[in-house]
Amino acid sequence: MLYNEVMDNKIKPPHYLVWSTDEVDLNDPFQRRWFLQQVLTHGTAEDIRKLDFNDVSREIDHLHLPADVESLWRAFLEKRHG
Repeated sequence: MLYNEVMDNKIKPPHYLVWSTDEVDLNDPFQRRWFLQQVLTHGTAEDIRKLDFNDVSREIDHLHLPADVESLWRAFLEKRHG
C-alpha cells in the first residue's frame, strides 16, 4: 500500500497535495508516480509516515523530483538499506 486508506487502489488525497482532482488511481503507473512525487515534495511528516519506503525505493529512478529533494530521499534510502 502506497498511501492512506486505499479502496480499490483509489485514494482521496488531501487538497494540499493534489488540488487538480479528488481521486488518484494508484493502479495507474502515471498517477501513482505523480502522487508519490507530490508526497515526497510537498507532504507533511504525517503524509511521509504513510508511505511504503519499498515503493519509494522502487520508483525513485522514475520520479521527477527537484534535485535537493531527490538527493535527500536517495541519502535516506541508502542509509535505510545500508
